[in-house]
Amino acid sequence: MAIEFKLPELGENIVSGRVAAVLIKEGDSVTADQPLAELETDKAVIEVPSPVNGTVKKVLIKEGQDVKIGEPMFIFEEESDEGQPTAQKADETTEKESPETSVAPDSVEMPAAADEAPIAAQPAPVIEEDVPAAPQVERKTGELAPAAPSVRRFAREIGIDINQVPGTGPGGRISIEDVKAYSKMLNKQRALQAGAATGVQAEPLPDFEKWGEIERQPMNRVREITARHLSYAWSTIPHVTQFDKADITDLEALRKKYSEQVQQAGGKLTVTAILLKVVALALKKFPQFNASIDLAKNEIIFKKYINIGVAVDTDRGLLVPVVKNVEAKSITELAVELAKISQKARERKLTPDEMQGGNFSISNLGGIGGTGFTPVVNAPEVAILGVSRSEIQPVYKDGQFVPRLMLPLSLSYDHRLIDGADAARFLRWICEALEQPFLLTL
Repeated sequence: MAIEFKLPELGENIVSGRVAAVLIKEGDSVTADQPLAELETDKAVIEVPSPVNGTVKKVLIKEGQDVKIGEPMFIFEEESDEGQPTAQKADETTEKESPETSVAPDSVEMPAAADEAPIAAQPAPVIEEDVPAAPQVERKTGELAPAAPSVRRFAREIGIDINQVPGTGPGGRISIEDVKAYSKMLNKQRALQAGAATGVQAEPLPDFEKWGEIERQPMNRVREITARHLSYAWSTIPHVTQFDKADITDLEALRKKYSEQVQQAGGKLTVTAILLKVVALALKKFPQFNASIDLAKNEIIFKKYINIGVAVDTDRGLLVPVVKNVEAKSITELAVELAKISQKARERKLTPDEMQGGNFSISNLGGIGGTGFTPVVNAPEVAILGVSRSEIQPVYKDGQFVPRLMLPLSLSYDHRLIDGADAARFLRWICEALEQPFLLTL
C-alpha cells in the first residue's frame, strides 16, 4: 500500500525548512530511521528519517525547495511481514477508535512561528478588527487531552500542542476540525500582531548594472531567517544600549593561570566562558533581565531557569546555540560545553533543541576587533551583552596612572521592560564581578 510521508514536526517555532540534500531516489529500498533528506532550518541542519521499511515510489521534493511541516515529501510502498501494510492496519485501528476522524483532512493553515513572521512589502494597514484570544484550556496535572491517535498525530504534524486545543465533542473530545480551527485562530492572531509590527515599505532598487557588472546570489536559509528575525526584533523592540568598561587585569592573570587545567578537561577558558557564569549570577540578582513580555496578555514572564545563548560565527552565518542551566555549572563545565557546542555549530551538527530556550544572549566580537557595538536583542529575550576587544589603557589609580587591561561591554535592552537606571546597575554589577574575580567563588 502506498504511504504519503509528510514533513513531521521538527521542534518549537520551526514551521519549515529548506532541502539541503535528497539522500534517496525513486526505486530505492529504505529501512525505518534511515535518513531520507537533509533539511536546513534557521536552527540547524536536520536529517529526516524514514518512518517505515519499504520502497521509494516517488520523490516529491528537490534540493533548494522550501518544505513546510505537514507538506508531502515522499511516497513509499511499505513492506509488511504479514502481507498487510502496517499503515493500513493503523488506519483501521484509528477508524474503530474514532470514526469521525477517519476522513483525511483537507487544506490546513500552518501556524506561523513568531520568528518566521513575514516582512510585509507594503506598510501594514491599520486593523480595527479585534481578534479573540485563543481560548485557554485548563487541565489537571497529568491529564491527557481527549483525542484519538489520528487527531494527535495530525496536531503534531502541523505543530499544534493538542493539550491547548478546546474540544467541541462530547466530554470535550477533540476532533481534527477542532485542531484546524485552533490553528487558523493562531495564524490570524500572529499575522495581525506581526503585520502591524513589521510592516515596512520596500524601496525600489536602482539598476546597478548601469555602473558595472553584478552577480546575484540567493540568501542561504540561515541568512534569510536572520534577516526576517532581526527586522522583526528591530521594528518591535525599543532598543537602548548601555556602555561600560571592566578592568580585567586581575581576571586575565587568573585566566592564564588556570587555562591549562581547563584545557585538560576538554575546554578552553575564554572570557566568554567566564562571562557565562558572571551573567548567570547577574540574572539571578536582576530577574527583569531574565524575562519576556507577553503583549497578548499584558504580562511579564519571569523565568526561574537560566539558559544563555552564545553567538557563533560560522561559514553560513551567525548561529546562537544555547547553554542550558548555566547557574548550576562551574566555569570549567561551562568552558567545556561552550567549546563543544561552538564546534558543532561550525560543523552544522547542532540539533534544534540546542538552538532553543535561551533567556539572554552574549555576542563576543573581541577576537576580531572593535571598541564597541550595539547588538540587537534576540526576541523574545529582553537583553543581550556585546563584548569588544580588551586593550591596555591608562587608568588613574592611587594618585597615578597605571596600565590596566580594560574590556568594553555593550548592553542592549528592551526599554519597554527595563529602565536605563536598571540597565546601568546590571552592567556595572557585571563589571565589578569581573574586576573582583574572587567574588565568583562566594
